[in-house]
Amino acid sequence: MSKKVEKKHDELENVEHALTASEAFIEKYQKQLLIGVSAVIIIVLLALSFRNFYLVPRETDAENEMYKAQSYFEKDSFKIALEGDGINFIGFKEIVSEYGLTTSGNLAAAYTGICYYKMGQYENAIKFLSQFDGDDTYFTSTVIGLMGDCYVDLGEVSKSISYFEKAADMDNAVISPIYLKKAGMAYESLKKPDDALKMYTEIKEKYPKSSQASDIDKYIAAVQK
Repeated sequence: MSKKVEKKHDELENVEHALTASEAFIEKYQKQLLIGVSAVIIIVLLALSFRNFYLVPRETDAENEMYKAQSYFEKDSFKIALEGDGINFIGFKEIVSEYGLTTSGNLAAAYTGICYYKMGQYENAIKFLSQFDGDDTYFTSTVIGLMGDCYVDLGEVSKSISYFEKAADMDNAVISPIYLKKAGMAYESLKKPDDALKMYTEIKEKYPKSSQASDIDKYIAAVQK
């Protein structure tokens, strides 16, 4: 028998051995395998049922409530937008509580925080703003930056800086220079001119067309004295 034929024969024997071993394994653990497959199927069905029969209808309800609350928010009626009118809609705060697992419930957390900020309740604002988890760079960076504003208004300037820098790090040509400048001013108030200079220089070099860059040389000169 040639080596080529012997090799092929050996390969066939290996395959047959592997198949026999697999069959033996399946036969031995058939019950456990069936239980495992059944469990996976049940989990998938439960997940689909939860989504289709719970989350989707609640998302629709949450969107309807959000629409009503946003109409008052746009009119600067922040207290009504936050708490509802007691008759026609429940307000952002209750939407967070009732529909927290939905996309609208997540967005309502941000709106709740903004309302509290506008009403001067900065600790409550931070509480709800920190619950928001978004993908939109513009809105998310604004929410993060607003937490920095809250800490400034609470007199905790040192805490504000990390939020301003995080908002700026999202690299948005409109938002980033705003929060770089706020971070720089916060550093200045803490008597850290070198750190402030770093923020101002980044505005000048990275965002020269931004409105914040129009007078940034004045800020740079002030910290270089």
